[in-house]
Amino acid sequence: MDLYCNSNCFNIYLISFKWGIVKKEASSIKKNLNQNFTVIGPKAYIDSSRLKNNILSIKKSIGDRYLMLVIKANGYGHSALKIANILKSDNMLIFCTFSIGEALIIRKNGIKNKIFIFSKLQEEWLHLAQKHNIWVNASNLDDLVLLKRFFIKNNTCPKIHLKFDTGMTRLGFDWSDSQNVFDYILQNSFLPVEGIYSHFATADEGDLSFVKTQMERFNSILRNGGEKGVQFKYIHCSNSGAILNNYGKKFNTVRVGMLAYGIAPSDEVSMGIDVEPVMSFCGPIVNLRRVPKDTPISYGGKYSTKKETTIGVVQMGFADGVPRAWYENGYVAYNGKQYNIAGRICMDQFMVDFGDTKPKLGDEVLVFGKTKSDFIPVETIAKKIHTTTYVLLAAINGRTEYIIKEN
Repeated sequence: MDLYCNSNCFNIYLISFKWGIVKKEASSIKKNLNQNFTVIGPKAYIDSSRLKNNILSIKKSIGDRYLMLVIKANGYGHSALKIANILKSDNMLIFCTFSIGEALIIRKNGIKNKIFIFSKLQEEWLHLAQKHNIWVNASNLDDLVLLKRFFIKNNTCPKIHLKFDTGMTRLGFDWSDSQNVFDYILQNSFLPVEGIYSHFATADEGDLSFVKTQMERFNSILRNGGEKGVQFKYIHCSNSGAILNNYGKKFNTVRVGMLAYGIAPSDEVSMGIDVEPVMSFCGPIVNLRRVPKDTPISYGGKYSTKKETTIGVVQMGFADGVPRAWYENGYVAYNGKQYNIAGRICMDQFMVDFGDTKPKLGDEVLVFGKTKSDFIPVETIAKKIHTTTYVLLAAINGRTEYIIKEN
């Protein structure tokens, strides 16, 4: 949902506001009905102990370096605010969001850690970044001119990280233009430039040849800066894939996303760090019925029962992040066993073939994650339906209730 602000009608894209508004609506319903009730629907259980242990394992791997934790896209579907609240006591941890809106939600909920945003700089929200001590990135000369103008007008501006494009072909100064960038920084030395970074395009793949090319380009940028006397407190390129592929110790700062949540960034890297899945994505059984052989299930009747069986209805669907393509040969876990998904996944619900098992109404099935009795890696689903773990996790939203578990 977009939030439109001030007369310039700029868009501050608040991804996290979607679930915030849903919660407000649910709260309003409860108040109007003057009764307390639990909404039956998808649950994302966040294991705080696993999250903390994952961070410790990563810190052990990267040594004495600054750690930036990426919590954009609602914490990769894990709830950015809950992740930040679990880890806020680590005041050296730097949180990274994409939008100013995501950053403001974190800051306005009492999180005092440093926050850095990746999005393209916009003049309309620059004052908010300054007011709430949020770091910004400059990725072209226009950004630096804008920051200079803001500083001259306000005698201050947000702290800045320079982003260089070394091969992603996304945001960033061209790597070959670094000398001109540094000349501008030296001519405007009042600008609070604290960091410099780039982004690997193939660090989570088996072939690291292009990573080496990007590394050479980034090192040439740093050499140019050093020769001109430009110094940076934070230097970062490495992401989760780079850490696993032994490129995590090249500079003094590391950005980690998927790895912190206990998930492999791709199937081409080996998990050489001891981490566990932080989230268990579950849904409740809301209906059970016994049906005869050859009963068609769900839209299109693509699934037909092979014998008399028990069909359960789970109250969560693709609107909540259950991947629709997973219905073909897909399964859920329940009490230590796996059961086939029966037919196409609907927007709000899907069906499960429980055979002769007798589940209880209200019990939950595991879609993916790890519980005491069940384990379905999200990586397995991503591979089988030919997508990525990033796509699957970022799709979790809407009606999902986030619950912190402490073991």
